[in-house]
Amino acid sequence: QVQLVESGGGLVQAGGSLRLSCAASGRTFNIYAMGWFRQAPGKQREFVASISWSGGSTTYTDSVKGRFTISRNNAKNLVILQMNSLKPEDTAVYYCAGRVYTDPSSWGPWGQGTQVTVSS
Repeated sequence: QVQLVESGGGLVQAGGSLRLSCAASGRTFNIYAMGWFRQAPGKQREFVASISWSGGSTTYTDSVKGRFTISRNNAKNLVILQMNSLKPEDTAVYYCAGRVYTDPSSWGPWGQGTQVTVSS
């Protein structure tokens, strides 16, 4: 199995930046892709960004394009979400998730989440 642990959340003013990290451990050779999701209070969890583990191709939701950057460090089993020009509507709990070769059609495992709060 693969275990994921996020870090790097916090409180920042609008226009500021935060860097989230997700450390993977366990059977990391089974990772197919990694992604970030977020869930704001009273809303459903939504996709933010993803990156393939081998080729590094990336995908972003429209609302973060040009502001967020997802990257990976395969040697350290890390996935980074660099968030710039943050807006109050980016406030949410951010979750790291993985896709594994044994079940590439669904997201899982999941990290425990890290809170990001953007003040206006």
